[in-house]
Amino acid sequence: MFVDEPFLDAIIKGALLSALGISWIILLVRIVGLRSFSKMTNFDFVMTIAMGSLLANVSQSQQWSGFVQTLTAMASLFAVQYSMSRLRRWSQQIDRLVQNTPVLLMKDGVILRDALRATRVAEEDLIAKLREANALDLSSIRAVVLETTGNISVLHGDRIDEVLLKGVGNT
Repeated sequence: MFVDEPFLDAIIKGALLSALGISWIILLVRIVGLRSFSKMTNFDFVMTIAMGSLLANVSQSQQWSGFVQTLTAMASLFAVQYSMSRLRRWSQQIDRLVQNTPVLLMKDGVILRDALRATRVAEEDLIAKLREANALDLSSIRAVVLETTGNISVLHGDRIDEVLLKGVGNT
């Protein structure tokens, strides 16, 4: 306890532990790099969610041992993510094992219904993403890709450079 008043102690403890936790994350990001929260892969996305959960745990720690354990878990997740990114660059087999493949949901104005079924994306959700991307005419849509993070990319215009579809399933 920092002070004798329980309510005031909870406020001080929550503020202090939260500040220490966020400072620890900032330090880890400075060491490992900005890619830590990039959400480029499904692994990165999980990392971001887990880090938020661990930060919540840090701010509510009741004992110093739990606080230190959570800080250690944060550092461990950063280490695993860093190691995994290095391993993925080193081996295509490891990359294929841990990484999903982006999936083509639409090509040249045609909705690929089999791909929608396989990925469990509703056509209504696809149409909503097209509206968000300011697509005005289905025939102007060159491709719609369900990315490995779950985001949907809409590529529209007169033409598409095929390099943008490299590694995309169902192309």
